Amino acid sequence: MKAELLAPAGNFSKLKTAFYFGADAAYVGGKRFSLRAQAGNFTDEELAEAVRYAHERGKKLYVTVNILARNDDIKEAAEYLKYLEKIGADGAIISDAGLIALAGEVAPNLPVNLSTQANTLNYKAASLWKNFGVKRVILARELSLKEIKEIAEANEGLEIETFIHGAMCISYSGRCLLSDYRTGRKSNRGECVQACRWNYEIREKGSSGAFMEMEEDERGTYILNSKDLCLVDILDELINAGVCSMKIEGRMKSEYYLATVINAYRRALDELYEKGAEYKKNPLYKSELNKTAHREFTTAYLLGENDRTENFTDSQSVGTHKFIASVLEDTNEGGYALIEMRNRFVGGDVLEVLSPSKAFNAQIVVLKMTDEKGNPVSDAKLVQQKLRLYTSVRLCAGDMLRKKI
Repeated sequence: MKAELLAPAGNFSKLKTAFYFGADAAYVGGKRFSLRAQAGNFTDEELAEAVRYAHERGKKLYVTVNILARNDDIKEAAEYLKYLEKIGADGAIISDAGLIALAGEVAPNLPVNLSTQANTLNYKAASLWKNFGVKRVILARELSLKEIKEIAEANEGLEIETFIHGAMCISYSGRCLLSDYRTGRKSNRGECVQACRWNYEIREKGSSGAFMEMEEDERGTYILNSKDLCLVDILDELINAGVCSMKIEGRMKSEYYLATVINAYRRALDELYEKGAEYKKNPLYKSELNKTAHREFTTAYLLGENDRTENFTDSQSVGTHKFIASVLEDTNEGGYALIEMRNRFVGGDVLEVLSPSKAFNAQIVVLKMTDEKGNPVSDAKLVQQKLRLYTSVRLCAGDMLRKKI
């Protein structure tokens, strides 16, 4: 059985993007009990529709219920878990032991996926959760391939999920209180402000009692900022270690980011299953992942101990390409596709196609463009203006256009 490519979706539009670009499953948050309260998230009605949307396409949908719960949460959480079972969610992602016990009591047919927040680091802990009724364990991000394999081999029948790409936390498996201390917003209840990404100034108190600045070197002052995880080069080793679900981080990331990353990993996995480890020789995947904003990449601890996971230089770098437009309608017999402008571009610009189709990475020179009424446009500068882009490239609704910076 092939490994599942699992993508984040902060709202319904991102969910559609995730599935269009090749995700096998998506994880989303509702308006309650989710650790990404700043994401758009889904109302109860939208969750039901999202489950239907996924299942109609042969996909799966998991719902995060991953806050650390307090007493006042339990009654409402019970009703919420019953609701997720009723609408047919493929699993609830839970970290709190009390909520896992509650799910077993009130929603016995709702599969439970143990959140990475539960810090599962060894095969005995995984066995405990398996005996507790957990179907899948999302392992802590501090593990090596060797440790993952040992956990999988010691727990036959337990599904193993691990993160393969995206932002990492400077704190152990996301158990952070920095947001609480700096802003009063509770990181373990969905309100993290990512204070670890801020630029800090270090000062030292001298013998005179005055504070003196401690200068950083040329790397800067992002002393708590972690690099981004990128495991595209070791997907085969993850599968050999027993990983059945490969998870991309980013419910608060843009649609362009998700499209780029999901598309790269989808293509990498497909080539892996077709050609084996030979897929690693293809430079396409790293090149694609560099086209959207990210921090310096790291394999974290997968290949062994690593004391170089901090990203000192900046909070986040821009990618090599800029998102220019979304394709709203397929290229028609009139020779144009209807697009929606997202960033300014002009006649003569060379646009690149981001698509799950054969049009992927095709180049389009902007030679003819009009508004919806047919009036010529040479400078696309009106935000979200709908335009007719004339091209011989076969574009499909859902594709994106980008331009090299």
